[in-house]
Amino acid sequence: MDSSIKWNDLPKAPSLKNLTERGFGDLKESQHAAVQDLTKAHIESFDQAVTDGLSRVVQAIPPLEFLFKDDRFSLAFVEATVYNPVVAKGSICREMKVFPAECRGRKCTYKGKIVADVSWSINGVPKGIIKQSLGQVPIMVKSKMCNLHGMSPRELVKHHEESEEMGGYFIVNGNEKVIRMLIMPRRNYPIAMSRPKWKNRGQGYTQYGISIRCVKEEHTAINMNLHYLDNGTVMLNFIYHKEMFFLPLGFALKALVDFTDFQIYQELIKGREENSFYKSCVSEMLRIVMEEGCITRSKVLNYFGERFRVKLSLPEWYTNEQCAKFLIDECICIHLKSDVEKFYLLCLMTRKLFTYAKQECMEENPDSIMCQEVLTPGQLYLMFMKERMSAWLMSVKLSFDKRGSRLAGGWNAENVMKIFNMGTDLTKPFEYLLATGNLTSKTGLGMMQNTGLCVVADKLNFIRYLSHFRCVHRGAAFAKMRTTSVRKLLPESWGFMCPVHTPDGDPCGLMNHMTAICEIVTSTVTTTSLPALLCSLGVTPVDGSPGQAFSNCYPVVLDGAIVGWVETELAPVVVDSLRRFKRRGSLPGLRSSWPVPLHNTLPYGAAPRSDHTPGALPAQYSPRNMYQCQMSKQTMGFPLHSFLDRSDNKLYRLQTPQTPLVRPYMYDHYNLDNYPSGTNAIVAVISYTGYDMEDAMIVNKSSWERGFAHGCIYKAELVDLADKVRGQDSVVFGTKPGDPKTHGKLDADGLPHIGSTLQYGDPFYSYINLNTGQAVVNFYKSQEACVVDNIKICSNDTGTGQFKRVCITVRVPRNPTIGDKFASRHGQKGILSRLWPTEDMPFTESGMAPDILFNPHGFPSRMTIGMLIESMAGKSGALHGLSHDATPFTFSEESSALDYFGEMLRAGGYNYYGTERLYSGVSGQELEADIFIGVVYYQRLRHMVSDKFQVRTTGARDKVTNQPVGGRNIQGGIRFGEMERDALLAHGSSFLLQDRLFNCSDRSVTQVCVDCGSLISPLLEKPPPYWSALRHRKTVCLLCGKSDTIDSVSVPYVFRYFVAELAAMNIKVKLDVK
Repeated sequence: MDSSIKWNDLPKAPSLKNLTERGFGDLKESQHAAVQDLTKAHIESFDQAVTDGLSRVVQAIPPLEFLFKDDRFSLAFVEATVYNPVVAKGSICREMKVFPAECRGRKCTYKGKIVADVSWSINGVPKGIIKQSLGQVPIMVKSKMCNLHGMSPRELVKHHEESEEMGGYFIVNGNEKVIRMLIMPRRNYPIAMSRPKWKNRGQGYTQYGISIRCVKEEHTAINMNLHYLDNGTVMLNFIYHKEMFFLPLGFALKALVDFTDFQIYQELIKGREENSFYKSCVSEMLRIVMEEGCITRSKVLNYFGERFRVKLSLPEWYTNEQCAKFLIDECICIHLKSDVEKFYLLCLMTRKLFTYAKQECMEENPDSIMCQEVLTPGQLYLMFMKERMSAWLMSVKLSFDKRGSRLAGGWNAENVMKIFNMGTDLTKPFEYLLATGNLTSKTGLGMMQNTGLCVVADKLNFIRYLSHFRCVHRGAAFAKMRTTSVRKLLPESWGFMCPVHTPDGDPCGLMNHMTAICEIVTSTVTTTSLPALLCSLGVTPVDGSPGQAFSNCYPVVLDGAIVGWVETELAPVVVDSLRRFKRRGSLPGLRSSWPVPLHNTLPYGAAPRSDHTPGALPAQYSPRNMYQCQMSKQTMGFPLHSFLDRSDNKLYRLQTPQTPLVRPYMYDHYNLDNYPSGTNAIVAVISYTGYDMEDAMIVNKSSWERGFAHGCIYKAELVDLADKVRGQDSVVFGTKPGDPKTHGKLDADGLPHIGSTLQYGDPFYSYINLNTGQAVVNFYKSQEACVVDNIKICSNDTGTGQFKRVCITVRVPRNPTIGDKFASRHGQKGILSRLWPTEDMPFTESGMAPDILFNPHGFPSRMTIGMLIESMAGKSGALHGLSHDATPFTFSEESSALDYFGEMLRAGGYNYYGTERLYSGVSGQELEADIFIGVVYYQRLRHMVSDKFQVRTTGARDKVTNQPVGGRNIQGGIRFGEMERDALLAHGSSFLLQDRLFNCSDRSVTQVCVDCGSLISPLLEKPPPYWSALRHRKTVCLLCGKSDTIDSVSVPYVFRYFVAELAAMNIKVKLDVK
């Protein structure tokens, strides 16, 4: 769908019609396009990677040549195909296809087979092509390779999916993983930048440089820099297999083309013919090459090959020149095919570097969106696949060396296939990358980070789930930087990046989110016809000479290749012609000079990110909007509809969600009523009882009893007997008849009854050894009671598994308690401090008692005017049966929100300003002040006191120090630190420290010698064999030899340990005992 049309049919205002019309909740014929668009970038990039991208990768992997028993072997990929996920060979099943729901339930990976055609030849004689399986690679859900592709909502529900399943993620070990979109430097574009740390690279280096990220068609990337040295020369810097190499520019230029030095000199000084300093610098760079005796191109190549050969691991029969050519192909301007094009680009970069170093042009901002592009999941997938396929060839070579000599019968296809099967497949590396987000790569893939590439798409609520797919990260490397310039919100990001939705704290400004109207272009368009068009418009080809001096011409660069020169007067005409072509749509290739821009079309200056901007007015204080963006992602909501089919480790569910009365129109555009995340509450702004100080809030106990914000947590536990009882095949789930340990609470299959309540210490499951008849019962260990929701019996990958693997899902009820966190949609967070009886709550004239009492001191300093307006809007909406539009910038100075909602309240018979007279619930007297009361949408956040409280009497201690261990999960103690100690001292209760830091920690009684003050020397005397076991043994000091000088003292155990450690270092500690 065209972008401009897509944003024309937006709803004009929110409406409650979709909830009240017939057929709400019925499955539609097709999925909702707006929601599907949110993950489009992920799916399209993956589709491109496994079709067109994979064929390019296969062509780009160079053949592997090696010597074996005096024969030259050559292995090369001809073709590769990825297949849909199906069951393994020899499986017993009804349906061959594997669906994502099964992988989630069984906690396995959703993967398809990758098969490659490998050609092999001996001494240049082709011997044939072998079809070889390279293992299995993860498949993105809803992509073309996925079995759900193209399904209608009805079919999706039949396959246990959400009707609006969007895909865009992988399933690895049962977890949904998203490959993060990373912001990278713009491809094939030389950026002038200044980096003070470049001065440390060697003597004479300055902070000036030109950086370029060269990217091939199949997305293989390499970073290359030109450094300006203070003696006027230039060094070329590139990275090969994570090692950095420096090369004088003159050598690189001479290695690329067979030009004379004068021709190279002429190309370098184009447009700067008058600059004598620059000309002398160019002469100096070429003179350095001459001094090394490298007069011709072949000599330079030989010189290179000789020095770099050690690092390249090429066959020994390659000449030095061949090695040098391999290096140039792999490391220098890899996006260009021919060496001449590379030469012209390096010359342009040199001219730009000198211009910049002499401050004749501005530094470019690498943080600007103009100099950036997005690394999409498909590109990373493809780059990693290319590397692993090359590694597979290397592993086959090693297998030849290791096992090749043992094979009988010469080199036939059968023997070669045996060796191919020994190669390391792609299954494990891909699963490791997606499961951990860590990249293990020899080359580093031209990226600045190798961790944090994948995140879990946790379904805490729908908005949080969406944010994973709209998130773009600047990169982990920038988080450690002390500079703040990377994090700044630049004006050119308007319409592309949400100015509000970024976390506060460490990742602030580095982790951004794309606006609703921002799209990522994943397909590249060919640009082969453009150079001819440009030349016809008046551009002089690169090897021609324009009508004017080069200083009066602009260089024309397309996709990192120099097309030619255009005269200054002619340039505006060329630009206008191209713009006209582009508008007509007859020139699609114009966009491909930046294949993955954060592509944007702003409809009529619409506010970006209007789908999730929570405030009702532009008057809202900005940091509060930022807080709300974070808190909306921590809300207990209704994340999905298929609770019975899920086996997530933890799922939160709100029992009584409602549609908000006040919301932006984009809420309806994305059908967020399918996944609501809060409740409309009657909120009175009143300071009542003192239980609402410092952001606490009082909740009406009767509202709570009626189900206000009730919820539960689903927890799944996978029990695999193959892991629990290793090496015993005959162990399955079951109970011993009449086993007293089960208390009759387990079924005959050893599993709890569905719907039964489990308390601490109840039998959870039981398994039995079929050979011995011995049964083992496991008990429920959590302190919280729960209800068994469902039990799934899982098999293995081949469908031959015994009754050994089950997934038990339990439901833990979590109704609000004192200490649970709530928040409105304006960054106003607070905790429930008291469930107040409704008879003591203040009430209105009509007898209505509010659900929540909010402290008025929360407004003045925070300036969350949006919440006041929402209260009035919600109240008027409830009176008139409307849903109000909360899109920012809807109201203005001329037509204010106060007037609009005030008039509506007056029409409903209420006070214009949203206030009412309340009566005290205790005395029944009318309160003197007018109280502001209305309807506000409240969210229950996932931070609950049941997950946070920590209590311990006695318990586990550290083996070394004998102090209580830390950590809530292992019943650890709470650290009484330096600051807590200071607080007690300041209170004047310093003797309490004796109790906290000594008696309750690691108090121990030990013997000490009063004479020599030693803690270590007092020991029990060794009894001779004839002594009775009952005879009293004395403690004797080994140093003094006396026993009457021994005394008992109480010291911290860690002090005894410390004294022993010092003794090991030959340091004596003497105690002065009085």
